[in-house]
Amino acid sequence: MENSGAKTLESMSQAVWYNRWTLSKFKKYLKGDILEVGCGIGNFTSYLTRYGKVWAIDIERGYINETKEKVNGKAFVGEGNIESGKYFFDKREFNTVVCLNVLEHIKDDRAAIKNLFQLLEAGGYLILLVPSHPNLYGVIDASIGHFRRYAKDDLLDILKKDGFTIFSESRLNFLGAIGWWIAQNIFKEKTVKENRVKIFNFLAPLTLTLENIIKPPFGTSILVIAQKKL
Repeated sequence: MENSGAKTLESMSQAVWYNRWTLSKFKKYLKGDILEVGCGIGNFTSYLTRYGKVWAIDIERGYINETKEKVNGKAFVGEGNIESGKYFFDKREFNTVVCLNVLEHIKDDRAAIKNLFQLLEAGGYLILLVPSHPNLYGVIDASIGHFRRYAKDDLLDILKKDGFTIFSESRLNFLGAIGWWIAQNIFKEKTVKENRVKIFNFLAPLTLTLENIIKPPFGTSILVIAQKKL
């Protein structure tokens, strides 16, 4: 895997504490039949299998194969395209759909959101994590295949128009937002460096624990829990 997106997935696999902390923010909504959209190399997939029966999709065959190896039969993994609405499984609805750092990679994100809605059963939850602050968009975003970063209010308006009820929303990882800006504007980096991810993972227990107490005014990501109306 030589492309920047793959290298980023490998780098983020090093951020073990951060990944677990992120999961803690939404694990109470994980139940029953769970779909992970854009599983990548399976950084989260194994965690999800602890909470229900998991299906995981991606458009990259190499990622799918790596995820299958990681989960070792504990999840159904195959090809799926949330933009076109084509999946390896037959028509089905899920109790929870998890879409982490995927929507920004999709050119027609409105089509993807509508398809996310269709995949949920009535009353089911969408767990959506996307990069925040359009003014942070830069060369690193472009190099790893981001079409955009999101303004929180704009994202919430789109979800509401497409039939979702917003259950909760929050900005996450203020330290990451600062680091992202420094990496792009000071160090002029073009990719997410594994050594910087390791430094972040070392500092994360302190900074992210503070975020459990004080809601940050900005952050590198927006986490939305949205519900399909009954």
